[in-house]
Amino acid sequence: MTRDPKRYPLALLTSLAITLGMLILTLTLIYQAHRGMEAAKLRATSDSVEDLVFAVNDRIRSLTEPPVTALLLLRGSTLAQAETLDERLEHLDVLADILRINHIVDAAYMGYPNGEFFLLRRMPEDDTFLGAPGATQFVLQTITLDENNQLKAELHFYSSRLDLLERRANPDTGYAPQQHNWYQKAAGTNDIALTDPYVFYTTSAVGLTLARKAADTPAVAGIDVTVSALSSQLEALKLTANTEIAIVDREGTVIAYPDPSRMMAGPDHTPQLAYLEQLDVPALDRVRAMPVSTEARQFSIADGEWFGISAALRPMHGAGLQMLIAIPADELLADAWSLVRQQLWIALGLVLVLLVLGWRLGRQLGKPLEQLATEVGELSRFRFDTPISTESRIREAHGLGLAIEDMAGTIRSFQSISTTLNRSQNLDALLHGILNELISILNEKRGAIYLFRQPLSQLELAVSVGPERTAVIDGIAQHQTDTDITRDLRQRLTDHAVYAVLRNRTNELVGVLLIDLDEAHFGALDENTIRFVNEIAGSAAVAIETRQLIEGQQRMIEGVIRLIADAIDAKSAYTSGHCERVPKLAKMIVDKAIDTRSGPFTHFEMTEWERYEFHIAAWLHDCGKITSPEYVVDKATKLETIYNRLHEIRTRFEVLHRDLEIDYLNRRLAGEDDDQARPRKDALQAELQADFQFLAQTNIGGEAMDDSAVERVVRIGDRRWLRYFSDRLGLSHDERARHTAEPEPALPVEETLLADKQEHIVPWDEGRKPPVARDDPRNRWGFDMALPDTAYNYGERYNLTIRRGTLTPEERFKINEHIVQTIIMLDELPLPDRLSKVPRLAGTHHEKVDGTGYPRQLPGEALSVPEKAMVIADIFEALTAVDRPYKEGKTLTQALGIMRNMAREGHVDPAMFNLFLQSGVYLDYARGFLGEQQIDEVDVKVYTVAES
Repeated sequence: MTRDPKRYPLALLTSLAITLGMLILTLTLIYQAHRGMEAAKLRATSDSVEDLVFAVNDRIRSLTEPPVTALLLLRGSTLAQAETLDERLEHLDVLADILRINHIVDAAYMGYPNGEFFLLRRMPEDDTFLGAPGATQFVLQTITLDENNQLKAELHFYSSRLDLLERRANPDTGYAPQQHNWYQKAAGTNDIALTDPYVFYTTSAVGLTLARKAADTPAVAGIDVTVSALSSQLEALKLTANTEIAIVDREGTVIAYPDPSRMMAGPDHTPQLAYLEQLDVPALDRVRAMPVSTEARQFSIADGEWFGISAALRPMHGAGLQMLIAIPADELLADAWSLVRQQLWIALGLVLVLLVLGWRLGRQLGKPLEQLATEVGELSRFRFDTPISTESRIREAHGLGLAIEDMAGTIRSFQSISTTLNRSQNLDALLHGILNELISILNEKRGAIYLFRQPLSQLELAVSVGPERTAVIDGIAQHQTDTDITRDLRQRLTDHAVYAVLRNRTNELVGVLLIDLDEAHFGALDENTIRFVNEIAGSAAVAIETRQLIEGQQRMIEGVIRLIADAIDAKSAYTSGHCERVPKLAKMIVDKAIDTRSGPFTHFEMTEWERYEFHIAAWLHDCGKITSPEYVVDKATKLETIYNRLHEIRTRFEVLHRDLEIDYLNRRLAGEDDDQARPRKDALQAELQADFQFLAQTNIGGEAMDDSAVERVVRIGDRRWLRYFSDRLGLSHDERARHTAEPEPALPVEETLLADKQEHIVPWDEGRKPPVARDDPRNRWGFDMALPDTAYNYGERYNLTIRRGTLTPEERFKINEHIVQTIIMLDELPLPDRLSKVPRLAGTHHEKVDGTGYPRQLPGEALSVPEKAMVIADIFEALTAVDRPYKEGKTLTQALGIMRNMAREGHVDPAMFNLFLQSGVYLDYARGFLGEQQIDEVDVKVYTVAES
């Protein structure tokens, strides 16, 4: 008897080799990395702290020392003795020079013991500050006693050359300089008084005040110095990206922090500097509790290891200042990793040595595994007839070979069925494939598959091989067991067959599969054969269910798409049929591009799924219009909203007309001769008639308005009339909200005939403002559109002076926004990967090849062939549509002439337009959708555009 050779466990040999090598490598790396990290830690903490403290001290010195000279100059000026506002205005240039020279000085001022105040500040960066005029560079705030000995507060706005731009009363009259800390500290000493940092009363900026009593009067001069520059510099002084750094005083008040918005605490109308604990930075809280020193100390908090430094700074206002620095340990030690990389080279050498040793050992152990791997690779490539080698001295390899040989035989039995289940494109092909493969595997010639129809409680023949069979089997119920169904079918069909009841994932009846057996095979029928058929039937049932679901889903998607398109077309008579015709025309153009084998379309192809993706996108290209207000889309006159507001204006004309009648009658009653009173009345009433006719014609918006027409609208609108009834009654909530800006005037009130009122402005609802600006953080779609300042402007003059058409910029944006909503809506759908381009394909038909389109301003090179085809289809359909009540459909020559100009001007792609023209697509479409009167003779050469 031959003795089996000794075989070694592969796991043991492999484990010994890998463990030994990794042990040596790990110990070496740990030792070298530990030494490198310790050295880097000491070097990183010692190099930076003193330089950082020096830089901050230098900045503090720059904040306090330069303004002292300016304060001394202001204190010695005669502004302190000036008693009237005019006298003080003579010193305005002195204050302006102080602000120009000292960029950190926010304001220079003089406070008087009687409550008067004279302050000049530079205009803040916020151009809405106090509602200042556009060219404002300096703002003067004054509090002066008037002739009644009452304090009067005013605001003066000056240009950079101190030209007065505006002067008005200051609504904020609660400021009393003598009650504030800077005034009181300076009044009690002959030296310069320096306040603690605080939040400025007017600008809410953080800063401090230098003040000193005037030379010969009790007045006090003051200069405000902002410390925001110190906060911004802290960001640049951070040692690492996530370093936390702050400057606090002895009480823990935050003087400077890289994020100034977090330094404020308290309500909006009385902001205060926050305390350190209010910043909610645990690392800085821990650092403040440390001893003052430039030595870094390590500590732990919930989010990891940190190094902290608490360093003393130069006193700025009598109290000690501390700079608190907290540095994440992993960032501080970043340079240590360079040392680790150096050690990796050492480790690499060791690894190479291990690789050589492992290779030699692996060659001896891996030959049988390599042979098995090659054979298994053949199996993975579906070469199941590959012979499997089972001889090896390694026990595991020998056993693996035997198992793989058995597995290959089993897989061969399922290969054909698997191929059928995976590759069938429709349900009928799937059923034929399953049946034919099973008949072949069982070496039979006849079989059938019946599908269950739930509503009819019957089995319906789907596919059959062999003789004719019963087409329908009635009386089959969903609740029947597999045994009952099989028993019934054996009685009604044949007893010499293998039956498998098909059930889906939820155990619902799908159908029945049967394979007819001849006498020999039926006599040899065993449990293994029945089990095999049932297992195949189980997979087939799931595949059938999946295919039915997919086909049902596609039918549902098609139905929903057409439902949405029909709903959009039905919403407005102006777009009736548009959503149906554009997809058809776009498909015609794309098909021609695919068939073309020359020019830019030589290599253009589309897969079946890409065609389906484009088909869905074309049908949904205007689905965003479902969000567009109908009264904007259908706006036919300038004053139209839900109704034509021209009738309101006409009513005012009627009022003025009757006022003239009343005035005429009053004159007659007063004794004026009719020959004098009547011509005056008739002339004025005729003028009213002419003016209203002009406004009514202007309201139509048919022709472009010139400057003279706009001036006439303004002149007519300036007419006055008396309103006796309240305009605040019977309003909606939103309308009432737009009236709150102004109190209701006493009635009767005189108003202009045409008005642009505050309540005509509809602001954006912040929660629903469309994210179309490029810098909007919500804009994840790449939109690049100008957003109007307001959602709507219903102003009567504003609308009547629209230069061309009937739409305001706000309404034009609302219409254009439909493409934005199209993209957003489609992007929210859980589309499969093969339909992932639907939002983009549907949302680019308003782009232009010169990059001036919307919503993303994509240039021509960024647009694909199907997208360019959509642009052509959308434009041509819109030009030739005959179902729009506001215009007649253009003829072919008119439409093609317009599109030729658009191609020349960079609006549509010239190559795509030429394809549309030269392929005859325009004519094929016209014959199907245009009226006979629109189809005129077209000379293709005349309209062909030169391609760049």
